[in-house]
Amino acid sequence: MYFYAARQPILDAEKSLYGYELLFRDSLVNVFPDIDEDEATSRMIEGSQFTLGIDDFTGSKPAFINFTLDTILKKYPFMLSHEHLVVEILETVQPGKRLLEEVKELKESGYMLALDDYEHKSVWKHFFPYIDIIKIDVQVSTREDIEFLKKEIEPFPQIKLLAEKVETNEQFQEAVELGFTYFQGFFFSKPEVVKSKALSPAQMTLAELLYETSKTEPDLPSITKIFERDVNLSYKLLRYSNSSIFRRRAEISTIKQALIVLGQKELKRFLSVLFTAQVSTDKPAELMRLSMTRAKFSEGLSELMAPNEDSSKAFLTGLLSLIDAILDESIENIMERLPLADDIKDALVKGEGKLAELIELIIVYEKAEWDAANTLIEKLSLDKEKVPDVYHDAAQWANQQMQALGEE
Repeated sequence: MYFYAARQPILDAEKSLYGYELLFRDSLVNVFPDIDEDEATSRMIEGSQFTLGIDDFTGSKPAFINFTLDTILKKYPFMLSHEHLVVEILETVQPGKRLLEEVKELKESGYMLALDDYEHKSVWKHFFPYIDIIKIDVQVSTREDIEFLKKEIEPFPQIKLLAEKVETNEQFQEAVELGFTYFQGFFFSKPEVVKSKALSPAQMTLAELLYETSKTEPDLPSITKIFERDVNLSYKLLRYSNSSIFRRRAEISTIKQALIVLGQKELKRFLSVLFTAQVSTDKPAELMRLSMTRAKFSEGLSELMAPNEDSSKAFLTGLLSLIDAILDESIENIMERLPLADDIKDALVKGEGKLAELIELIIVYEKAEWDAANTLIEKLSLDKEKVPDVYHDAAQWANQQMQALGEE
C-alpha cells in the first residue's frame, strides 16, 4: 500500500508559513471520488501515523487534515497529537448533536478545529464556541456573505477566517482588507507586478555557476575562476566544505580542492540554496521552500525516467520554475539575462520538451490534481508507485535546507 499526499501551504497576512493542508488520495490510479471520504481520511491517518510522520512532511507547522462525521465518531483525530493537528470538518458533514459532543471533546483535549468550505447555517452557531478557524472559498463566496459571517462570529473572538483558493495577489489583498487572518492558495507563487529588477553581480555570479555545474561535463578550471573572483562566495564554499556534516579528516584550504571533494551534485545543491536565498530576500520563505522542493522533486523524477542520465538540468529547471514570482518579472525577460541551456529556457518560457513535462507534473501534484498527475506519469513512463516517495523526499530535503538557512 502506498501513501499519496500533497501539501498546500497556509500563510498569514505577512505571508509567513502558518501550516499545511495535507491532501490525500488512495493512489494515482484509484483517484477521488472512486473511494469515499471516510476511507480517504482513514488512509491519511494511517499514512501520517505509521508510514510518514507528520513532522517529516510539515516540519514544525500544524497539519490540516479533513475528517468526516464517521471518522470523527470513530475517534480518529485522537490518533494524532493535538500539537500537530488541526481537525478540519468537511463541508459534507451535517451539524447535529452527535457531532457537537465530539467537537466539545476534541476541544477539551486541546485540538484546534476548523470548518471547511463553510456555507452559513444558523445551526452552526452552536459550534462556534469550540471552533478556531472557518475556511471560506473566496472564488464562490461574495463580499456580502463574508461580511454577514463576520457579524455572526463577533461574539466568538477566537474564530479566525481562512481564505481558500486565493490565486492572485489582488485576491490576497482583498482578503486582507476583508479581515481574513490566514490564506491558502498559490497567490504567493506568481509575480505580483511585472517590472524590471536587475540581478545583483553576486546573483549573476551564482546564476553563472548554476549554469556551469548543470553541464554534463563541467569545466572545473572555469568554475574555479568564477569562485576566485568573488571573495564572499569563496569564503562560503570553504566554510561549507569544511563543515562537520562532511566529516573531513583534513581541512580543505583551496577552491579547487573544495570543488573536487564536494563533487558536482553536492556543489549544485550548495549553489542552489545560496542563489534561492539571495534572490528571495524580500519574498515569503515558503516561496523559497517551494522552489527547493520543485528542484529536488524534478531531479528525482528525472532519475526515475532515465536513471543513467544526468539529472542536473532537471534540478535547475525545477529550482528556477518560480523565478518570475521571486523577481516579479516576466519569465521571458529573466531568461534573456541568465546564462542557461536552451532546453531549460524552452521548458520555462515555451513549455516545451521533457523538462517542461516534469514541471507540469510537479505543478499538478502540488495542487493534488491526481487525474492530471496520473496522465502525465503514464506519458513519461514513470513508476507510479515510486513518485510519492520522490515527492516526500523532496519535501523533507527542502525542510532541511530551510532549517539550515534559519528560515524555520
